[in-house]
Amino acid sequence: MALQPWRTGIVTRIEQETYNTRRYWISIPELEAFDFQPGQFVTLDLPIAEKPNKRWRSYSIASWPDGTNTFELLIVLLEGGAGTTYLFNDVYEGSELQLRGPQGVFTLPGELNRDLYFICTGTGIAPFRSMLHHIQRHQISHRSINLIFGTRTKEDLVYLDEMRRLEGEVESFRYIPTLSREQWDGCCGYVHAVYENLVLEKKNGDDTPPPAGFYLCGWRAMVDEAKERIMKLGYDRKDIHLELYG
Repeated sequence: MALQPWRTGIVTRIEQETYNTRRYWISIPELEAFDFQPGQFVTLDLPIAEKPNKRWRSYSIASWPDGTNTFELLIVLLEGGAGTTYLFNDVYEGSELQLRGPQGVFTLPGELNRDLYFICTGTGIAPFRSMLHHIQRHQISHRSINLIFGTRTKEDLVYLDEMRRLEGEVESFRYIPTLSREQWDGCCGYVHAVYENLVLEKKNGDDTPPPAGFYLCGWRAMVDEAKERIMKLGYDRKDIHLELYG
């Protein structure tokens, strides 16, 4: 895909999702429709440094292609982060942002003919939200889809009610939030035990793991550990797709 030009976006809406996470809706007036594939990202050029590579910040698109020129980003305030500090303190509804996109190849295959495991931490849920709504919107045939979302506490669970609603609306979709620093009535601990147990349940004693695709999005430590564990389950590197944050 050819590199997209820089365009001017207008922030049309901002909502606080959790205590440290916001949703930003951005429209691009020069376009009738902003076309992208679920899982792609945009790069913002923020006035926080002189050198371009110090100003650029990339964020996965959290919404899905709907034929409009507006899309949504999910952004968490990072302690000491120049980019998110600027977005939280200096960007309001009506603000202009320079952006480029869509970019990236963290996208769904043409056919969803094997089990899918969406494994994420924090705002890494954004591209999977886009994919799930796209699948639902277009009634795309699929096998099982497991969204395993790891975070620290219930306060950090973004899109919680929406994901639970989708679990009841999208066939063969399971939403499995897991908390690492709080006890609750759902899964506790880290994401790795969750997908390992799901795969082992399907193995039924067979040494060959069932066909599956693993999509990883989040911080490098989680992604690196997940790659290693998934390959130990018997999968190949080509079964694993990833998007790193930070």
